Amino acid sequence: MATFVDRVTLHVQGGDGGNGCASVLREKFKPLGGPDGGNGGRGGDVIAVVDPGVTTLLEFHHGPHRRAGNGRPGQGGHRNGAEAENIVLRVPSGTVIATPDGEVLADLVGTGSSYVIAQGGRGGLGNAALASPRRKAPGFALLGEPGQQRDVVLELKTVADVALVGFPSAGKSSLVAAMSAARPKIADYPFTTLIPNLGVVTAGDAVFTVADVPGLIPGASQGKGLGLEFLRHVERCSVLVHVLDCATMEPGRDPLADLDVIEHELEQYGGLADRPRIVALNKVDVPDGRAMADLVRPTLEERGYPVFEISAATHEGLRPLSFAMAQRVLTARADAEPDETARIVLTPAPVDDSGFTVVAEPEGYRVRGSRPERWVRQTDFSNDEAVGYLADRLARLGVEERLLEVGASPGCTVMIGPDENAVVFDWYPTIIAGDPSHASPRGTDVRLGARTEELPGGRS
Repeated sequence: MATFVDRVTLHVQGGDGGNGCASVLREKFKPLGGPDGGNGGRGGDVIAVVDPGVTTLLEFHHGPHRRAGNGRPGQGGHRNGAEAENIVLRVPSGTVIATPDGEVLADLVGTGSSYVIAQGGRGGLGNAALASPRRKAPGFALLGEPGQQRDVVLELKTVADVALVGFPSAGKSSLVAAMSAARPKIADYPFTTLIPNLGVVTAGDAVFTVADVPGLIPGASQGKGLGLEFLRHVERCSVLVHVLDCATMEPGRDPLADLDVIEHELEQYGGLADRPRIVALNKVDVPDGRAMADLVRPTLEERGYPVFEISAATHEGLRPLSFAMAQRVLTARADAEPDETARIVLTPAPVDDSGFTVVAEPEGYRVRGSRPERWVRQTDFSNDEAVGYLADRLARLGVEERLLEVGASPGCTVMIGPDENAVVFDWYPTIIAGDPSHASPRGTDVRLGARTEELPGGRS
């Protein structure tokens, strides 16, 4: 059974943030010492990092569910909760992270490249952090935010300079073994190679990698054989080498027909038309193979292909082939160098962006925006003070004014958040929300900071 896996679906979730703490300092002779609740800790992130020692996605095939730890809740005495550790997923270089719909999120190439797949939730603020001159003793704290939950597809695309393509048993693995120190499995039956084999080749001062792409047969781009599974490994290669079997005994097969079939499959797969091609006529050490190579070489050269007669078994013709590969690889590398004059375009948000939208729907009015949705997730709806604090925040943001502008009336239904987990309530405009002149906003403890009033009998 092959232990190479190059495509998996991963289910990840960041850790939840810890809840803030609502606490009041209580010491002898200090019955109301003030709020001292600490903040909750942040939840852990799920991060993919390129590790040069990893060559397959097999680990995630066996364990597709990954979740980071949760942050710890805050405590009294101004003690903040501990932050959770991040989970690091070590992936091979060349791993593409995409959504199930095919949207590419990250393309990780090079040791140390990383991407945060799922972010941990923020920790909730304790009542000490929520205290202000107008709200001196909050009787509530904010909840920690839930961690981000995502399903992503990890797809490995081999990072190599040259791809060897051809029919099964054309000698691709033998060619890799002859030109490099790689030792792939070699046998005399089709589909011996079940995984892409990589080899490092040196030609003069040039050092480049060669990949053997297995399993290309007619219909490979539609899923026949193993081609569809491994054609993705050709995408990053800058040079394609057609390895053609000049000594095949199969009926209906010859080097020209094989070349046409493989080119058709590459065309159907798409995105490879600009890659330079080289043709390697293999197995010329066999008398019939030499005769076939002499027969088809003029036709191939007429089509514009550089043609090399080689034998992976006797190493005949491998040196000229390696230098031809190196020349094209170096040219491709030079063309791929980034333009030093390239600029990074920054697109700032409009200065009049309110950060939320209010849309009228048949069921009511829906409020969407990162801040109002985050505030809703942080609110403990079992605490009236916390609900009042949320109403004040929404009013200061301008949500109530916007609701009135779009025609909302008292008692109408308002939904904050997406369809699947929106908070729904009957809306009644507040009188004091967002009004800084009001003497006792929500969340204020009138016992603290109030002026001493004259008591009956002239006492104070």
